[in-house]
Amino acid sequence: MTILDIQKHLEENSKDLTSEFKRLFHGRGGLYEGWKHLTIDSIDDILSVALYFEEDNETELLEMLKDFTSSSRHNSLVVQRRYIKGAPSEVIVGELADDIFVVENGMKIKLNLLSNRNSGYFADMKNGREFVRQNSKDKSVLNLFSYTCAFSVAAMMGGAYKVSNIDMSKGALSTGRKNHHLNDIDTRGVSFLPYNILKSFSRIKKKGPYDLIIIDPPTFQKGSFEATKDYKKIIMKLPQIASEDCTLLACLNSPDLDEEFIKELIKELAPSFKFIKRLENVEEFKSDNEQKSLKNLVFQR
Repeated sequence: MTILDIQKHLEENSKDLTSEFKRLFHGRGGLYEGWKHLTIDSIDDILSVALYFEEDNETELLEMLKDFTSSSRHNSLVVQRRYIKGAPSEVIVGELADDIFVVENGMKIKLNLLSNRNSGYFADMKNGREFVRQNSKDKSVLNLFSYTCAFSVAAMMGGAYKVSNIDMSKGALSTGRKNHHLNDIDTRGVSFLPYNILKSFSRIKKKGPYDLIIIDPPTFQKGSFEATKDYKKIIMKLPQIASEDCTLLACLNSPDLDEEFIKELIKELAPSFKFIKRLENVEEFKSDNEQKSLKNLVFQR
């Protein structure tokens, strides 16, 4: 695939753009030979580009993207070079407002496109958030590893009466509170709890039992969570905090662990939960190996 091919791909994928987020090019999925280092997103009038490692044709690519920006709905072009320490971002065209957000199915999530690695929004989890929104009515929800609380926003918009957000990062939880306010959600039924999940089970249990539990951990976070050895510590506690008909959304984004990893843990440590289905991934995030891509598994007690 040439740079000209990418330009044609962008033009084709941009025909139905709205203010909602859309991934225009997903090189990370491995479907486009020679471009695994590149992703391109449309965020209303912003074109957001991530480069995961350095290539000789970067200058030519950026020139094409500048031309594309000038002829599209986009007023700004932001490039993040994730191959450089600290993953710096640069505004190449236009400028960014101080307070920007992404729109997903009408839900607003605050963005920091000039931060380090993470902008505050994980677009590939769109179908997971929609599942939560459709399955939260009148439920008590536990959102583990909540980060900026997008699942909580989805749950409250879906009619949950209570959500407990658990994350070690007070900064992420603070952004999460702002995300609720951004969507005009009354936070009196929402908790933002800066707990170490693996060390705070008794405090989490006090707010239970929970009707919907979301586990969306990092694959690896030094000093706090490692999926291969820590996921099971959460699974084994589920029967003690779940309601009699609890729904579980267990997420895993490790390329080295397939869905059987989660299924076997549930079967061994929480057998009252039965596997229902794996949610389809967002079409725009297609991969050449779905077992290495995001896994959102639904279980029912």
